[in-house]
Amino acid sequence: MKTAPISCFFLVLASVLSGPILEAQSPPPATGPAIQLFDGRDFSGLAFCMKNGADPMKTWSIANGVIHCTGKPIGYLRTTQIYSNYVLTVDWRFLKVRPKADNTGVLVHIQGPDKVWPLCVQVQGRYMHQGDIFVMEGAEAKEHAGMDKNMPVRMHGKPNEKPVGQWNTCVTVCSNNVVNAFVNGKWMNRITHCSVSSGCVGIQSEGGDIEIRRMFLQPLK
Repeated sequence: MKTAPISCFFLVLASVLSGPILEAQSPPPATGPAIQLFDGRDFSGLAFCMKNGADPMKTWSIANGVIHCTGKPIGYLRTTQIYSNYVLTVDWRFLKVRPKADNTGVLVHIQGPDKVWPLCVQVQGRYMHQGDIFVMEGAEAKEHAGMDKNMPVRMHGKPNEKPVGQWNTCVTVCSNNVVNAFVNGKWMNRITHCSVSSGCVGIQSEGGDIEIRRMFLQPLK
């Protein structure tokens, strides 16, 4: 079997990070040692912000190396560290889905102060909408300009999420002011000229009863 020239590989990677993207493209390969954002044991390196100052330990818990989020009340878990230029991987799943209890999201470029909701970029995790991108609470991007603040940049093509109860892999590539979203290996969306390009990384509690088994990032070179 013939292999593609090395120059072709770099052309594809460059287009994933900053240029026009074809729906069939996959996330870029590993770019460096992984930084584990969840160690499977406790919430070290993570902080919480819950609506009305609610006790986060009544929403978030860990058992058998997996984070469980009940989805109520709304809020988020986030890193205490700020990151920029990385590939973020989150493995998560819905335990069950009900009307108005079918939502979560991956948050990147979270800005302080903590509040519900913060200025950030959200890769939507709502059931059958994984891959939409929201720019939240004053963040902006070229693809969102002129739109209502509560409207997302819609995913390209059909959803690629797995049935409730099965694990999904959400990969978010943050390269300077460009954010690309992949769901289960399929490119879903991109925003450019984003007004934020660094910040904390987090997961939403927004009604969905979910589990998270992996959350790590790899710096882009």
